[in-house]
Amino acid sequence: MRILVTNDDGINATGLACLEAIAQTLAGPSGEVWVVAPTAEKSGVAHCISYTTPMMINTLGPKRYSVDGYPADCVLAALHHIMINTPPDVILSGVNRGNNSAENALYSGTLGAALEGALQGVPSFALSQYFGVKNRDLADPFEAAATFGASVVKDILEASVPNDHAYPLFYNINFPPVAASEVKGRKVAPQGYRDGVRFSAQAHQPKSGRQFLFVSGGDQTIPTAQGTDAQVNLDGYISITPMRADFTAYDAIEALKDIE
Repeated sequence: MRILVTNDDGINATGLACLEAIAQTLAGPSGEVWVVAPTAEKSGVAHCISYTTPMMINTLGPKRYSVDGYPADCVLAALHHIMINTPPDVILSGVNRGNNSAENALYSGTLGAALEGALQGVPSFALSQYFGVKNRDLADPFEAAATFGASVVKDILEASVPNDHAYPLFYNINFPPVAASEVKGRKVAPQGYRDGVRFSAQAHQPKSGRQFLFVSGGDQTIPTAQGTDAQVNLDGYISITPMRADFTAYDAIEALKDIE
């Protein structure tokens, strides 16, 4: 198996090293792992691409590259240039430092890369490690992802999941904020909603008199509805959420028929 690894935390991120190890396990001794990741951190850029500007590719070693662009750019650079003669069988994005459950999924560059991989016709997975009081101070806060990541992806790949929609599936996998020994199992869960949690912008004015805005997220300890992603994560389970790049609100179509 040939696997492409990318992320949104940047080429030097600890979570990327974790994902490379997961990919090596999946690929096996005869497989290949290629790394194409952003030169610098690109968190929160969602599915952004460098549509109007060129991007520089940096060769860092055999099968290892960084791209001066966004996570989705890395997928495009890999599929249409770097790996054009050796396309990947699977794309893995992550392991993100922090969860991409609930509303975070909408902003995530980790998911943006997986979404682009799916649009390009390659089975794609976004992996994220939820952080909390039970794991953030561990010697390896990514140990839940490191322990269970390969088996989760392998089982999804081997499952008989219908995927004949015009917009192919990709998978959002979030590992709970606990030590690996405390992971209770897996749950296939829909994307949840943290009630009252939104991103915001906060002003800061230094002595120079110039004004700056810093974007911040909301409380990540607030659970979502029973059985949805963040709630099962906070209960100690790995969440698996199948997704598509189809934003249509099908439940509203009939209600709008009268205005046609």
